[in-house]
Amino acid sequence: MRLEDNQELWLGVEHLNNDPALKGIANQEFVALPILQEVAEEQITEAPASRRDFLKYLGFSVGAATLAASCDIPVRRALPYVVKPDQIVPGVATYYASSFVKGGDYCAVLVKTREGRPIKIEGNSLSPITKGGTNARAQASVLDLYDTSRLTSPYKVANGTFNKQEKLDWVALDAEIKGKLSAAGDIVILSNTILSPSTKAVIEEFKLKYPATSHITYDAVSSAAILEANQETFGQRVIPAYHFDKAEVIVSIGADFLGTWISPIEYAADYVKNRKSKGKRCPYVSPYPSREPYVFNGIKFR
Repeated sequence: MRLEDNQELWLGVEHLNNDPALKGIANQEFVALPILQEVAEEQITEAPASRRDFLKYLGFSVGAATLAASCDIPVRRALPYVVKPDQIVPGVATYYASSFVKGGDYCAVLVKTREGRPIKIEGNSLSPITKGGTNARAQASVLDLYDTSRLTSPYKVANGTFNKQEKLDWVALDAEIKGKLSAAGDIVILSNTILSPSTKAVIEEFKLKYPATSHITYDAVSSAAILEANQETFGQRVIPAYHFDKAEVIVSIGADFLGTWISPIEYAADYVKNRKSKGKRCPYVSPYPSREPYVFNGIKFR
């Protein structure tokens, strides 16, 4: 828009009427907000600074930051090994083959470590059972090692609770437990199903030391029904091996073999082998909600 020489413009009605309040702020580049005025009146902070004050503060802060950056920062040196382990090279990862067993989950894993600290868990592709597969629990299990809420020493439980302020000495604790074991009659070890040969050997050694010991296993998610059914049907109390990679149609009723049933990591690796190449169909009927896309909750399958 082109303005004529004799044409006047006003910023508002106050400007047209020459409002005294407008004259007071005409020379201010930054207009103070009402909330700032209220804060200033309450003496919580001072009124907004001018541009000159702002530039002074800015110059001081930049100069202070530059001065602080130019100062020498104390060097924290890493202490070298007095006798360096042969299997540890600083900065180079070391891998260990192990196994993950927790509840009904099992898989062979490969643990990545740096300077002796586990930092990552992956499946072991050399395993003939899980074939390099893992699940979310196995992947996240390494976080348990760095949990700040973990107990760092033994505590004595009294009335179902323990006091974290009263730490026990390991030597005194071992002596107290040995005394109670020697004075006890029948001893019962209650555990879930144990797959580890080393753990089984320790339990057998314990039973030799204390002959009155009984070892009872209990699993919250049990396969006893499958064992009993195979005993009645085939005369063998075993859990069969299912080859999902060789099946073209799988009808599963109440058995979420990709989620929780028996060995889901193993079954998932077999299931995906020929799923697309042979057009495998897998309807699954279950009364419980499931995250698997083929479940007949609704009913839906692929």
